[in-house]
Amino acid sequence: MPKLSERDRLAELEERQRKAGEEVEKARLALRSKYAELLRELPVERLAERELREIVTQAIRTGGSAAISAIRALPDLGSDAAPRPRSTAKPSRDKPHAGSAGEEPQPSIGTATDPITGP
Repeated sequence: MPKLSERDRLAELEERQRKAGEEVEKARLALRSKYAELLRELPVERLAERELREIVTQAIRTGGSAAISAIRALPDLGSDAAPRPRSTAKPSRDKPHAGSAGEEPQPSIGTATDPITGP
């Protein structure tokens, strides 16, 4: 077999690279389809689209194990708990929410004690 010229070798390598890229994309789409099928089995209608997207985005950002640990640390509302109605009033960021006398204020999202967003 004759030795390839550098030009032919480069063309062959570029073709392999293109095929590998196509194969990677095909595998990525197959995996995403598999995960989408998993979502079809879950009661995602309890979440708003924005909430679902945020949950998945944050889980990907922090890593699956860290996200699972943080979510499991939250109190359980029960499997048949109805979604809470959404408040039309936006919470004020200027003043902390005043609780009952003697109660410790609860940390808000984004503080150093928040397991998902961190400091």
